[in-house]
Amino acid sequence: MQKMTIKDIDVKGKRVLVRVDFNVPVDDKGMITDDRRIRSAVPTIQYLLDKGAKVILMTHFGRPKVAFDPDMKVDRLGERLSEIMEHPVQKLDDCVGPEVEGKVQTMQVGDIILLENVRFYNDTKNDPEFSKNLASLGEIFVNDAFGAAHRAHSSTYGVAEFLPSVAGFLMQKEIEVMGNALKNPEHPFVAILGGAKVSDKIGVIENLLGKVDTLLIGGGMAYTFLKAKGYEIGKSLLEEDKISLASELLLKAARQKVKLLLPLDTVIADNFAADANKKVVAADNIPTDWEGLDIGPKTQKLFSEEILKAKTVVWNGPMGVFEWEAFAEGTKAIAKALSECSGTTIVGGGDSAAAVEQLGFADKVTHVSTGGGASLEFLEGKELPGVKALKDK
Repeated sequence: MQKMTIKDIDVKGKRVLVRVDFNVPVDDKGMITDDRRIRSAVPTIQYLLDKGAKVILMTHFGRPKVAFDPDMKVDRLGERLSEIMEHPVQKLDDCVGPEVEGKVQTMQVGDIILLENVRFYNDTKNDPEFSKNLASLGEIFVNDAFGAAHRAHSSTYGVAEFLPSVAGFLMQKEIEVMGNALKNPEHPFVAILGGAKVSDKIGVIENLLGKVDTLLIGGGMAYTFLKAKGYEIGKSLLEEDKISLASELLLKAARQKVKLLLPLDTVIADNFAADANKKVVAADNIPTDWEGLDIGPKTQKLFSEEILKAKTVVWNGPMGVFEWEAFAEGTKAIAKALSECSGTTIVGGGDSAAAVEQLGFADKVTHVSTGGGASLEFLEGKELPGVKALKDK
């Protein structure tokens, strides 16, 4: 089902309330370490300015423990946006209330206002009063925050009850690229799943088994599957209560003629540390007092060959503890293979997106999703509340 976008609505002279996702990582000095999410919102904001709108931005940032936590204020996000766009951004010290309403009423065409962190209020509770107060600031609502679309919050879902609501360009791209990959993929269709836990990816695996030709499983979650095959996995990450489920998924894949590939070899360590002793062993030969922390070279080669043959690839979750250089080779190999694949390549947010970004491959894949949890739920086939609330075409 197609959703209306900012191109389907007249914004000239209107106050347009835009939900962006500026929840960017910062270091211990509060400096932004990756501004990709801010940059991703620029095309929507610029389009609205070009069409003569007055732009009111709202975002969440971090998880404030107290209201108006000074460390969680969004001033630095407004400053960065202003630098990127070379356009003044007026940051307000609240997101609702008489002072905000007064500032909004005196806006001129071409003005950009950034409201204070919506998490200082009951945003996550989808409080109707808060939704209504936010909605009263605008005449049109644009949701461009795919990263927050899987939650029915006031700023993503509640405001849509009170205003004509459409998708921004980033939201539109996320829905279209990932939607097409799932509904109408070119084959061979390969999915790569990693990360720590099987339990995080059960819904994704079950949804993808009916769609993909090949499923590659790495990361910590692979060891539960290896255990299900009867292998000795030493001290590797294991979800004991998911072993029988892993067995069922292996059988289901075989029944549906999906090629489900597990690691052939693994990089093991004598303890869980960046400087641990390491070696490569066959996946069925992990010593009892060692643990697997990355896929090995044979697996990297096998997985890369499958990716290079594919016409559609979706990747969610790293292959090992990629934050540590010694155990990052598997994740690097997958990122490199994706960058060399001639098909449609989609990286589904979170750690995989961070890895692709860090390794310099982000501009060599078709799409890097800005949403971790949202892209996971999308891959599970769930309808996201923030998307559902937008007007249909």
